[in-house]
Amino acid sequence: MEKANITASKYFYLTELSDLPEVRISLFVMILLVYLITLAGNGAILMAIGMDVHLHTPMYFFLSNLSFLDVLCPTVTVPKMLQIFMSEDKTISFSGCVLQLFFLIDVVGTEIFLLAVMAYDRYVAICSPLQYTSIMNKRLCAQLAAGTWIIGFINSMVHTSLTFTLSFCGPNKVNQYYCDIPPVRALSCSSTYLPELVLLLVAGILGSSAFLVTLISYIYIISAILCMRSAEGRHKAFSTCGSLLTVVFLFYGTTIATYVRPTSTYSPKQDRIISMLYGIITPMINPMIYSLRNKEVKRALVKALRWKRFS
Repeated sequence: MEKANITASKYFYLTELSDLPEVRISLFVMILLVYLITLAGNGAILMAIGMDVHLHTPMYFFLSNLSFLDVLCPTVTVPKMLQIFMSEDKTISFSGCVLQLFFLIDVVGTEIFLLAVMAYDRYVAICSPLQYTSIMNKRLCAQLAAGTWIIGFINSMVHTSLTFTLSFCGPNKVNQYYCDIPPVRALSCSSTYLPELVLLLVAGILGSSAFLVTLISYIYIISAILCMRSAEGRHKAFSTCGSLLTVVFLFYGTTIATYVRPTSTYSPKQDRIISMLYGIITPMINPMIYSLRNKEVKRALVKALRWKRFS
C-alpha cells in the first residue's frame, strides 16, 4: 500500500532543453516551426496518397502508415515541451507521464516493424516483379500493417507496465524533456533488473528479427539492382531504395543508442540530443527523403491541391 502511494501520488518534473532565458524564445520558435513543417509535410503526403487512385499501391499504403507515425511521434512530446517553454511549469502528472511513455514506445515499436515490412515489399517488387501483385495483395498488405500496429501496442504495454510498477521515492526530476524509459527508470529506488532484462530480451528477439528482415531484403535488392541491364532502371530502383535505406539507418541508429543498453550507462545530455534526432528531426525530414522527391507523389500533391482550390 505504501509503495502504491509513493508511486501514484507524485508528479514528475521534466527538464527543459535549456535553462538560459535568452534562448528560450528562439528554441520555442524553432521547435514550433519544425513541428508545423512535420505536420504539413506528412499531412501533404497522406492527402496526396488518399486522393490519387494511382498511388493506391502497397508501397504507398505502407508509406502512408509511416507518415501517420511521423505525425504521431512528435505530437506525443512536442506540445508538452512547448507548454513548458511558455508557462515554465515543468510538472507532468503520473498518468500523463504513463500515457506519454506508452504512446512514444508504441510509435517507435510500430515503426521498427513497419520499416521491415516496407523492405520486404521492395524486395518482392524488385526481385519478383511478375508475382508482385499476386503476393502483395490487399489482404496481405492489410494484415502486415495491422500486425505492425498490434506488435507495437503489445510491446509498449509490456514496457510501460514494467516501468511504472517500480517505486519512485523522489525527487522525480526526469532528465529529459519527455517521459521515456531510460530517464524514468533512472529515478526508481527499487531494482530495475527485471524491466531492463525484458527490454534487452524483447529488443534482442523482436528488434533483431525486424532488423534481419530489413537487412536481408536490402541485400537481395541491391544484388538484383546491380544485375539490371538498364541504367535507367538501376537509377530508379536505387533512388527509391536509397531513400528508404537512409530512413532505416537514421531510425535504427538513434533507437538502438537510446533503448538497447542498461540504465547504468544512461547519459542525460547525450540522450537529449539523440531523442531530438528520432523524435523531432527525423519525422520532419522523412517526407523529404522518401516521398516529396518522388515524381508520382509530387504530381498527386499538385493534383490534390488544385482539386481543393477548385472546390
